[in-house]
Amino acid sequence: MSTRAVVRWKDWTVQPDNEPDAKPHTYAQECDVCGEGSARSIAQEAGTLWILEHVKANPSHSSYTQIVKRGFRAWMR
Repeated sequence: MSTRAVVRWKDWTVQPDNEPDAKPHTYAQECDVCGEGSARSIAQEAGTLWILEHVKANPSHSSYTQIVKRGFRAWMR
């Protein structure tokens, strides 16, 4: 026995979730030299402070990457 289904094609839209109930953006910093990273925070400044502490302890570590986590929404048009 087999089943058959008809699926209608729909257009989808994807965009950042800016609704009032959206998760807040979070930020972290990661050292490109050793891979250590800061804790995630909703305040971007927390990562900057982590970099300053990390570079004090490791003067040769001068390259960092910011990691941003941000919610997105998808819906049918």
